[in-house]
Amino acid sequence: MTDLEKRDLDVIKRWFSDSSVLWVPPTEPIEGQRRIVAMFRLIFRMYTEIHWKVTDIYAVSAQRFIYATESWGVIGKQTPYKNHVLTIIEFDASGRIAYLSDYFKNTAIFNAERPLST
Repeated sequence: MTDLEKRDLDVIKRWFSDSSVLWVPPTEPIEGQRRIVAMFRLIFRMYTEIHWKVTDIYAVSAQRFIYATESWGVIGKQTPYKNHVLTIIEFDASGRIAYLSDYFKNTAIFNAERPLST
């Protein structure tokens, strides 16, 4: 989580390969290192402040794990954000992330209606 807190896209890029798949709702799954880094760039722009704390890690197999995480921060300039996330991560033979999928406890913040501008 330290690399995410630093928002260091060069480091995050090394986590993935061209065949990696990332699925972070509310978007559809995306594939490939370049597209995944672009997604993190968008996430970092959306949140003025974002933090993660892993609370538990459950081994499903030698390559697949479930991470329980608390997440909090600020969306835009003033919208508080807080969530609990379960993340499935599967690693490839070289230790990079082959598959990552997030499951959020509270999805309302992602579906909140935006006020219409007049």
